[in-house]
Amino acid sequence: MMEILLIIVSAIFVNNVVLAQFLGICPFLGVSKKTSTAAGMSAAVCFVITLATLVTYLLNKYLLLPTGIFKVDLTFLQTILFILVIAALVQMVEIVLKKSAPSLYQALGIYLPLITTNCAVLGVAINVVTKQFTFGGAPHMLGLGDAVIYAFATSLGYGLAMILFSGLREHLELNDVPKEFKGLPIALITVGILAMAFMGFSGIA
Repeated sequence: MMEILLIIVSAIFVNNVVLAQFLGICPFLGVSKKTSTAAGMSAAVCFVITLATLVTYLLNKYLLLPTGIFKVDLTFLQTILFILVIAALVQMVEIVLKKSAPSLYQALGIYLPLITTNCAVLGVAINVVTKQFTFGGAPHMLGLGDAVIYAFATSLGYGLAMILFSGLREHLELNDVPKEFKGLPIALITVGILAMAFMGFSGIA
């Protein structure tokens, strides 16, 4: 239980995928002008990251690794296969949103299909099958259950950062920001300060 708690806290706060690892910056900046849009994008990314990690973990274990069904090392196909899985899941999310929430679908615009190339999604999928995580001083690879929990917690961290940032951007719109800093400059300064604030969690590790 303590191991699971460490995974969750680390993924959301200590190693936040946006503010600590700097992955998924493009949609983070592009869809964070309104909190409602940011929340919708966060939910879509959460679904894609979690499901993509589950599928890619199983494909890697039973198909690509030498211990898989083919008994041949096919890990050189890892990136290509993972991107194909992510693209298929994003297409599914697009279809569902277009039918069930057309206003959100229109608001997300080009950033929804760009989840396919969102490095945060691919980064998490590759991390769980290649990176060794340290618990109790001993490094080990994540099992399937831990991998899914890590992916879900990471996506929650992504959503938390995006919603916090969108709230700050909405607030900034109501303030008298110098002309030179309006738009992207003040947004980058804000996200930099937010990243510094999240560095305070690094002591938890």
